[in-house]
Amino acid sequence: MAEGNPLFDLHGRTALVTGSGQGLGFAIARGLAQAGATVVLNGRDAKKLAGAAATLRAEGVRVETAVFDVTDGAAAQREVARIETEVAPLDILVNNAGIHRRAPLAEMTEEQWRAVIDGNLTSAFLVARAVGPRMIARGAGKIINICSLMSDVARPTIANYASAKGGLKMLTRAMAVEWAKHGLQVNGIAPGYFLTELNRPLVENAEFNAWVCKRTPAGRWGRPEELVGAAVFLASRASDFVNGQILAVDGGMLAAL
Repeated sequence: MAEGNPLFDLHGRTALVTGSGQGLGFAIARGLAQAGATVVLNGRDAKKLAGAAATLRAEGVRVETAVFDVTDGAAAQREVARIETEVAPLDILVNNAGIHRRAPLAEMTEEQWRAVIDGNLTSAFLVARAVGPRMIARGAGKIINICSLMSDVARPTIANYASAKGGLKMLTRAMAVEWAKHGLQVNGIAPGYFLTELNRPLVENAEFNAWVCKRTPAGRWGRPEELVGAAVFLASRASDFVNGQILAVDGGMLAAL
């Protein structure tokens, strides 16, 4: 990407990707690194993060790690300060970390509700609050929030997740409205159904797999690497006048609903 068009060149940029030890976060981090960025992987599992970093280093890219819980505001402040001192100032933040706790709404516990709201929505606020002022002081920055199709639609048993992702969509817009004048671009990506380690049980569920393939005009699940182009675009100079947008990468599912 970097060799084909300088607008997409991320050499000299540093990106923090939360929840990037596996799955979509790892794919996004790899894609940003392949476009030239130094990437900082984040997660709570130090061993898993070290393994992910080793995989990327073997591919010849510069990778660092930051082990902290994104729902802990003090930890986010501390680790962002460390990254900026020991690695480099952050040019790009990808708020990808998130969790699921499925249950019928009437049976959903308070713990299930709060865990998903905190893991998917509050976490993005806390990490952006740590990174944003530093970007504002420098007059530039890219923040990408990983939203979801569930930012706009809902399904049974995921009221907490849909509420969190709907909130993340509006948090993205609120960030853009406040911070665009300071030279920041804040946008979101709304992935459709992607084949990841965590989604493997859903793929292997014949009924659910058939539903996904039928409802997605592309007729299949997405592959993690197919999210990279959108992430590189929103992290690069190519999106310097794009702000407050949510880009669906969903094989056409939203268009068909």
